[in-house]
Amino acid sequence: MKVVVSAVAFSKNQELVNALKSYFPDAVVNTEGKRFTRDELVQYYEGADAIITGLETINEDLLSDLPKLKIIAKYGVGLDNIDLEACANRNVKIGWVGGVNKESVAEITIGFMLMLSRNLYLTSNQLKTLHWNKSGGFSLNGRCIGIIGVGHIGKELIRLLKPFNANVIVNDIVDVSDFAKANDVQMVDKETLFKMADIVTVHTPLTAETKNMINKDTLAIMKSTASVINTARGGIVNEEDLKEALSNNVISGAALDVYEVEPPTDSSLLGLPNLICTPHIAGNAYQAVVDMGMASIHHILNYQKENTISDKISPNN
Repeated sequence: MKVVVSAVAFSKNQELVNALKSYFPDAVVNTEGKRFTRDELVQYYEGADAIITGLETINEDLLSDLPKLKIIAKYGVGLDNIDLEACANRNVKIGWVGGVNKESVAEITIGFMLMLSRNLYLTSNQLKTLHWNKSGGFSLNGRCIGIIGVGHIGKELIRLLKPFNANVIVNDIVDVSDFAKANDVQMVDKETLFKMADIVTVHTPLTAETKNMINKDTLAIMKSTASVINTARGGIVNEEDLKEALSNNVISGAALDVYEVEPPTDSSLLGLPNLICTPHIAGNAYQAVVDMGMASIHHILNYQKENTISDKISPNN
């Protein structure tokens, strides 16, 4: 079986590369960390039976040039870059595990909350220019945290927030009322969440329904002291509208780990003093990287042995 890895973070992790090559010695790995164009991907994937993909776009157009492909093992948790219908039509299996990096994403989200609410980012940068600003911001205790999306990451975030004694409100397209009641959080509609929350954090996939979900209209109804966090997918937050809101103090601050185009190039957005920006690292704590990579290896092994897909995380399971 020919295995080809395009996922950059997987390819940079020697532990994962060694594990993969212990099963597939001739596996092709993206050691240069290249971001491929569509035509380059066709050439790179040529002859592959299995691919381990990260953020590369896998659609009908690409699949039509990969007749041997049998399985796509997803490194990571988002599936918005893969045309699921096209894969099904071509009988290409998809190996995927939800929530494998939930701790990593939830932890960095807590970090963003503290940095925004306690002015850690702002005052640290000011002090580097010898500006002494003792504005300590607000404690999370008693603050209203609005979580949109109560899946694996949203639930883990709620668990981590409990010691902070925050007032947590949530919104989801599915009924999570039993979970909400058991965890002392309140389900609300989106408009109420935007109006009430001191911090709005998004944990949904990117779909037609969630694209530009946070925009000039939703930002306008938020508190002027509120902040927005997006560690989910670029495109959920309209970046032009966010830039306008931050520049004109419509809201207090924001933290972005994901962008409409990656890597982003809008320096006028990235340079805003009230924006924390990181390079899509929320899910990339070392153990999460290993877990996601081992999951993708396992999917290929399981397919090779049984022609099926499972959701086990380690190939040793």
